[in-house]
Amino acid sequence: MEVIPQDIQAFAEQYSTPEPELLYRLHRETYLKVDQPHMLSGHVQGRFLTMVSQMLRPRRILEIGTYTGYSAICLAQGLTEDGILHTIDINEELEAMSSRYFASAGLSGKIVQHTGKAAEIIPQLDEVFDLVFVDADKAGYTGYYDLVWDKLRPGGFMLADNVLYHGEVVLAESEQSNNAKAMVRFAEKAIADERAETLLLTLRDGLMLIRKK
Repeated sequence: MEVIPQDIQAFAEQYSTPEPELLYRLHRETYLKVDQPHMLSGHVQGRFLTMVSQMLRPRRILEIGTYTGYSAICLAQGLTEDGILHTIDINEELEAMSSRYFASAGLSGKIVQHTGKAAEIIPQLDEVFDLVFVDADKAGYTGYYDLVWDKLRPGGFMLADNVLYHGEVVLAESEQSNNAKAMVRFAEKAIADERAETLLLTLRDGLMLIRKK
């Protein structure tokens, strides 16, 4: 799914801090047992998420799209001592697996799992977030943007994954999938928002950083 050539990706992995053993096991189990394992963040993007979190030292993180828990573990590395990460996923069948890895990582007290529709859960969260990571259903991105904006502190960051969507976003509109069209709409919404600063990175499948002014 990556738009980066495989040899370049391999070079980047070679010169990035190695994937921790726990995350390697989670990566492997995901590919062996779970549908659509390409949804997992993986080594280089995971290291990036960890570094962003370590730079920001967030007290509250919101993740929309837990999947098997790889990105949540990466993001949690930078939490303050009293920090909490809220993560939401609609697939209750994956909750036990992600919970098991959170416990193995010593993060059970740092990560709060929510199962259900993010659009229904987000309004119920009485939090101010320093960092939000969006990696869920693509058609929902613009709605999630609006739902979390007032809960994101000034100077806080939103990260949105898959914004390049397999490279389809640069095709003619008639050749784009519905998900690619949704990513274009999301990118246009973010760049047009005068309350925000944006940077679209060509990391893996496209990762957009959005800073709330």
